[in-house]
Amino acid sequence: MSLVLYGHPLASFCHKVLIALYENGTHFENRTVDLADETSSAELFRFWPVGKMPVLRDEALDSTIPETSIIIEYLDRHYPGPVRLLPDDIDRALRVRLWDRFFDLYVQAPMQKIVTDTLRPQGSKDPHGVEEARNTHATAYGMIEQQLGSNQWIAGDSFTMADCAAAPALFYAETLVPFGDDQPKLRAYYERLLERPSFERVLKEALPYFRFYPYSHQLPERIRSEMPSQ
Repeated sequence: MSLVLYGHPLASFCHKVLIALYENGTHFENRTVDLADETSSAELFRFWPVGKMPVLRDEALDSTIPETSIIIEYLDRHYPGPVRLLPDDIDRALRVRLWDRFFDLYVQAPMQKIVTDTLRPQGSKDPHGVEEARNTHATAYGMIEQQLGSNQWIAGDSFTMADCAAAPALFYAETLVPFGDDQPKLRAYYERLLERPSFERVLKEALPYFRFYPYSHQLPERIRSEMPSQ
């Protein structure tokens, strides 16, 4: 197999790349990494000493590609499929890149701040930082609501890299800061993402792992009802 993706089924940033791969039916090996296991993580660290996931390894071109947006653009260029995740038109491409970064920086990052703080021992928690993260989510939700307008997807009428970023970001963020009643377009957009076959597949593969998520009790009912019993 030429392409190997190093990641973990519970990781939201790994979900983003998996959506892109599944959208185009790209052939790859999905290799799960346990960072707590030295043997499991050794190959990841050999290719990318920073140790952040996901990382794509392309044996055919002897290339190691880290960082989600770069991975998706790499796939779009070297392994294109029927779904173009980055438009050829420069202005449209810039809009897609903007909203891709928006979801990474203002939805994913604050979400991870809140979850990470939950796992901290007493005495080392950061309530001020968590409050800032929740405020960032509230601001981001309002901006997404405005951006959607009459669009089906975040950057227009086509599903793009920005939507790959949006799906896992909103999936986890909504369990922490629910959407408001004044955000019907955001809610409808989120439902469309949940129904996208590529994201449905990602979530199905993650079902055995969701029990490790601290806010699993706040996941959508459709997900909780399918989670394996512990």
